Formats: sequence, C-alpha cells, structure tokens
Amino acid sequence: MPAVFVYLVISAVLSGTLAYDPDMLQDICVASPSSGVEVNGFACKSEANITASDFAFEGLAKPGTITSSVGSVVTTANVEKIPGLNTLGISMSRVDYAPGGVNPPHTHPRATEIVFVLEGDLDVGFITTANTLISKTVKKGEVFVFPRGLVHFQKNNGDKAASALAAFNSQLPGTQSIALTLFTATPAVPDDVLTKAFQVGTKEINKIKDKLAPKKS
Repeated sequence: MPAVFVYLVISAVLSGTLAYDPDMLQDICVASPSSGVEVNGFACKSEANITASDFAFEGLAKPGTITSSVGSVVTTANVEKIPGLNTLGISMSRVDYAPGGVNPPHTHPRATEIVFVLEGDLDVGFITTANTLISKTVKKGEVFVFPRGLVHFQKNNGDKAASALAAFNSQLPGTQSIALTLFTATPAVPDDVLTKAFQVGTKEINKIKDKLAPKKS
C-alpha cells in the first residue's frame, strides 16, 4: 500500500510539472483583464456577466491583410481575443503568406505548436538545441509540429498566396521574433553585445536596427 501511495503522489507531481498551462479547477473562468488582479492567467469575471460571445471569434474566417516587409501576417485567437479560453490551455492562430512570404524565425516560450496548411505549400523547419535543423515542405492538408520553445519558421515558396492554421497548448503562447527581440528591444540590447554575437561592426548593426524599427505614421 505505501508503494502505491508513493507512485500516485509522484504521478500527480509529475503531471502537474509537465503541464504547460495550469489545469482548470472549475467549468469556466472567462477572463476579466480589466479587473487589475495579477495572477498566472486572468481573473474570472462574474458568471452573471458571461455570454456566448466570450467563447466565439470570427477573426480567422478570412485572410489577414499583409502589409509587413516579410510578406506574412499572423491573426491570433488567444485568450486576449477569446476571454473564454482562460484556464483552458489552448489557442489558435491563422498565418497568411504572400508569394515568397516568410513567417520569420521565432519561438513560443509557453507552447508547442501544430500547423495545418490550408492553402499552398510551405517550407517549414525548427532548430534543436543541438543546432540541428529539422525541415520539410508541407502541402495543403498536411500538418507539422514545432516543439515548445524551439526556434522555427515557415516560408511560402510558391507563386500564389498560402495560409495555415496553428494550434497551441497554451491560452497565451507568447511569441518572440528573433530579429525583433534582438534589434528592437526597449531598452536596446547594447551594440557591443550584438557586434560580438554576430561578428560584424556597429555600422551593420545600426543598419539592421533602422530596417526593423517601427515605421512612423
């Protein structure tokens, strides 16, 4: 009996440790971002004020408008867009690509991602911590998985627009674009760190910063 008890305790601890988002403790907990309460997630709003719209979102139905220099746009459907996702540990995104468009190298620190190609062919890949690139071309109707936290990318090498749906095991996976994180952070990453890391001069670093800086309206 003691051995069984120890096994159950260890299993419970491990399952809690390996979960990405905390397990829910009630049926629903619709997010109330305006509450001002800071927790690991959002505080719940009163059930009396919950409606079906808290669990719905139409933003993935149509392609997003691509205005970026990289030729892609990401439309998120996370807890910030769907308050009802709070504590449920899932979210989605839609990515639309112009011909030749790229979803640049980035990471999701809080989630594994699985991508389903809606239209077109995408060259996709991720890089392991052993610095090995795992990549292939995925076609319409196929899926590909990007492990949690690893740098990954997608590129539309076709001459027509492409699109994909992505699902995450987190209500708010977070996204860190490698280039933007390094070259547009506030306060800025010191130039001497970047020049040493990329083995280039300050002139080259400033040129990249100028190209990635948000355009002034």
